[in-house]
Formats: sequence, structure tokens, C-alpha cells
Amino acid sequence: MVGYTESLTDPSYEGQILILTYPIIGNYGVPQRPDGVDDLPDDFESSRIHVAALVVGYYSEDFSHFLATSSLGAWLKENGVPAIYGVDTRSLTKKIRENGSMLGKLLASSLAPSPTNAANHSVIPESAPASRIPSPTPFHDERIDIPFYDPNQANLVATVSIQSPRLYKPSKNVPPRLHPSGRSLRVLAIDVGMKYNQIRCFISRGVEFKVVPWDHDFLSTDEEPFDGLFISNGPGDPTMVKDTITRLSAFMEHSDTPIFGICLGHQLLALAAGATTSKMKYGNRGHNIPCVDSFSGRCYITSQNHGFQVDTSSLKPGWKEFFRNANDGSNEGIYSETKPYFSVQFHPESTPGPRDTEFLFDVFIQNILDCASTGSPVPISMPGGTKEENEKKTPRAQVHKVLILGSGGLSIGQAGEFDYSGSQAIKALKEEGIYTIMVNPNIATIATSKGLADKVYFLPVTPEFVRNIIKYERPDGIYVTFGGQTALNVGIKLKDEFAALGVRVLGTPIDTIITTEDRQLFASAMAAIGEKCAESRTATNLEEAVFAANTIGYPVIVRAAYALGGLGSGFAQDEGQLKALCSKAFATSPQVLVEKSMKGWKEIEYEVVRDCRDNCITVCNMEVGDQLEMIIPASALTHV
Repeated sequence: MVGYTESLTDPSYEGQILILTYPIIGNYGVPQRPDGVDDLPDDFESSRIHVAALVVGYYSEDFSHFLATSSLGAWLKENGVPAIYGVDTRSLTKKIRENGSMLGKLLASSLAPSPTNAANHSVIPESAPASRIPSPTPFHDERIDIPFYDPNQANLVATVSIQSPRLYKPSKNVPPRLHPSGRSLRVLAIDVGMKYNQIRCFISRGVEFKVVPWDHDFLSTDEEPFDGLFISNGPGDPTMVKDTITRLSAFMEHSDTPIFGICLGHQLLALAAGATTSKMKYGNRGHNIPCVDSFSGRCYITSQNHGFQVDTSSLKPGWKEFFRNANDGSNEGIYSETKPYFSVQFHPESTPGPRDTEFLFDVFIQNILDCASTGSPVPISMPGGTKEENEKKTPRAQVHKVLILGSGGLSIGQAGEFDYSGSQAIKALKEEGIYTIMVNPNIATIATSKGLADKVYFLPVTPEFVRNIIKYERPDGIYVTFGGQTALNVGIKLKDEFAALGVRVLGTPIDTIITTEDRQLFASAMAAIGEKCAESRTATNLEEAVFAANTIGYPVIVRAAYALGGLGSGFAQDEGQLKALCSKAFATSPQVLVEKSMKGWKEIEYEVVRDCRDNCITVCNMEVGDQLEMIIPASALTHV
């Protein structure tokens, strides 16, 4: 999991024990620490670690990253934060999932390390046979016990907030935003546990950003003019921050200044507006949580870290739900119908996490400018059209029976991603009440397991068999994108028959599949959007391939089109190797792409799913340096 430096310094984790379930932690170390509290380092979200303790499964003592200056363990020691590894974190997570968030503690051993104590901790003492092992010492007798600490009973905001106001000027490389009067556009920010990236998101957009303590009296007549009010994220129970709630409520009664809140700031705005909040059983903590925008109907992938929620049913007249969690249906945002006020539960500034909703900072700043230029309260305006317009533009497919093409007869352990995606597709369709049919001769898959799909055909995934199944079953929809190359090729071959067979292709259109599979069409598509590609030529026979290689110059890469597992693809140093590769490629593929060799370059591969509403999700990624090197790129790269 990337982002442990950002997560550990997130003030929202103040007083909590953080459990990381990723199987390897610490492998990229920790960057250089900031010199002072006024710095805004790129790799940290505050000036110190905020977690009470850290629990991981496997900790890597060895680290490697061009930014790293120390290990994770050394950094934790600097901050006096205890940590433990060798824990089954997934089992621990299951316990939390069953029982909800709970109090916990890490206990240190009360036994001083010595040879005698080490012997006492042996599973079987050397002096005793296995049949005479003494009863184990009770766990707590060997530990220095401490009482449980409930962070939700304390005003954690007072602990993490700054102590005095601090002004951040716009970034030097960005033109400043100006108020119609000519002065700099200023946002006043209430720090209830602010992350550094929220500051970066404002000053990088040319805004003057003044951060004030949580109990700052921004209602005072002595306060300098400001054009927008921002309420940051933070830790703990929102009802503990009574002073801030009271001031926000009074501010909204007497001012039309735009307001934007994030996470705890969202909850405080809701409380100030008369709504209520409640503690969630689990909370939402992760980097891939879907939220639906009530304006456009679009679903965004968000980063979240909260244990409390706003109760949507408690919203007063004039307030509406802005975003809704697509997983559990909880509230993820609110907005005023008549005033320039809005807030979100998730983190649009991310770090770590997706930046899909960072545009909300632009929405807020534009709202400030609109109110300043008109001299009146202008409700927020969201990009992306309305939900009604978008549904009309891309209507939902009305299907009742769907055929899913599997990956065909693969070896055990091969192409497991198709089995996974196919089984997930079946589950998603069944949740919608859609009858599912799977075609796959490979019995050693999850997707063909009894009870998953409504019906399974253990038949070859070929045009002939698929055509006959369609005629017999009469499905009204078909997916060809969950079975890899085999299923894609069948979809391409039956492209002109689907309409007559009365079946609709769901997901990626066949024409798009052809564009990605046809090497020349794909290269042309990349060129059309200005994407740099290696010099290449397509060939449909051996003579054309030899001519293309001589034109480009050896060494070259040969890439076969429509080929299962890249069969017939590889590097060619000379004409002999080229002919050997092409003879294999043309045996199964009608076309090859001859491309300038990229040996010496590193390959960074991202698998991205995109839907009709332009939602994009990175399913997985990998970085390949040579045949023996394959690592997770996010562990080695900052930005791609």
C-alpha cells in the first residue's frame, strides 16, 4: 500500500491505532522530514505522526526509493510511536468487520530480555518432554497493562489544530486570483485537523489562504475581509467541537459568504445547519470508495477516513444530499438550495488516494467569484450536466438475461484475472436481478462454480457454439469483455450477427475492441490524440514485415494482433529472428505490428476500466524492467 507516510501524518487519525492490511509495508522507506512547521513538504500531510500505534503484517527492514532517507521504523522511533508486525492483519480486520470499530491497545512485555526469558518463551522447553509442557503463562501476566483510551471522549481537534493564524500566499508559478475590488481573493480556513494538501489545493489555484485555529472568533469585527470560508477535515466526534458549531451557525444566519467543508468540516456544517450526526459501526476508510453525485448521477471513486456520518433524514428544509455512498448508502455530502454552502464527507484533495473529485476546489473558488461579482448568494453549480440529461444521453440497458463469454480452455493458474472479472460480473448482474449464463469449458474456475451463474455451458468459446447458445437461450445481452482474447475474438467474428440474433453487446462496443486489437488502428488512434508512440508499421505478410523492419531498423519488436497471450510477439535482432517470429504470428493472426525496439526502457502498465459516464478505475498496474523484474509501480514512482 502506497501512502503510509501520508496516512500516518493525517490528523484525522489522531489517537487511533492504524492497521494496514497490505502484505508488505516499509519497502520504500520514508522521505526527508520537513525542517519546520511552516514547510509544506510533498510527501507528508502534517508536521508529525498522529496515529497512536501502527499494526502491520509484514515489515520490510530493507527499503529502496529515490526519495527515501530512512526506514519506516526509524521514523516511528523519532516520533515515539509504537508499532508491531507479524500480525495476521486480515484476521484482525475480519474481527473489526464483525464487531465494528472498537477500543484497542498495544502492550509491551514486562520481562526484561535475557537468555533465561528467551528459554521460557520456547514452545517446548529443552528440559521437558512434549508430554509435560507446563501450562502457558497468562498473556497479561507477561505484559505491562494500561487502561483503554477512548479518543472519542476527548476534543481531539484542540490537540491537532494550529495555535495561531497563519497566512499562505498563492504559489509563485500561479497567477493570483483577484476579488472584483482588485485585492487578492482570500479564503479563511478553520483548522480542525487540516491536511497539507488542502492548503496546496488552494494556493496552487492562486488563492490567498489564511488558516486559523479551531476556536478562532472569525465573527469578530476585527477579522480581516475574506471571501470564502473553508472547514477542514479532522479527528473525533463532531459534537465535541461545540464552539466551532456555534460560530458556524451564527455565521450562516448573518452572512452569505460561500462555505466549503471536508470530512469533519462536512459534519460540522451539517450540525450548524440543524442536522444530526451518528457514529458508524465500521466507518469508511480506504482509497477506492464510490460516491454518487446527486446533480449528474455520476459515480466518483473517493478517498475516505471517517467514523461518523451525517444523518440524511435530519437535514432541514432548504438542504439536500449532495453525494451518496454507493456501497452502504450513507451520506457523503450536503448543499444548500438557496445559499452558496456545500460540503463533502470524502477527501477531494486525496493524498493518498484518487484525485477524481479535486475539481470541487475549482467549484468552490468559482462560486466565490460568482458571489463576489454579482453581490448576491449564488448556489453552487456542478459540471457534468444533470442526472436527467445524462440518463437520456446514455440510457441504462434494459436486459433480463445476459450471456457471459469465459476465457476458454486455459491451463490451471493461467489468466486468473478473467476468472475473477467474470465471477464479479455474474455477482453484479445477479444483484440487479438479471438471469446469467456463463459459457466456459474450463471447469477449474470460480466463474463456473455451482450456484454462481444461473446456467453454465461447458462448451468451447467459439463462434459456432456461441451462436447456437444464443439461438437456444435467446438472451437480450452479451458480454465479450470478461474472457480475454478468446472471448474478444468471438465477439469480433459475430459482430455483424448480434443484431439479427436479437442480442445487445453490453460494455465495450465491438468497434472499440477492434480499434484496440488492430495494431494499425490503435497506432492511428494514439496519433490522433497526440500520444507519443514508438515508430511502427503494420504488416499482413512476411514480405511486408521484412520491409517494415528494414525501414525502421533493427532491433524491432513484433506484436501480433488478435493473439492469445501475445503468441508470435517478441524482439527480433535481425531478419532471421524476424522471420521466425512472423511465421508463428501469421499462423494465428492476420496482422503484426513491427515496432522500434524499446529494450532498455521500463514498461509501466495500467489496466483501467472506463464506463459510459467517463468514470475510470485502475484495476491493477505493474512495472516491468526486464523478464525477471515485476514490481508494483506505485511503490517506486511519485506521479505517472
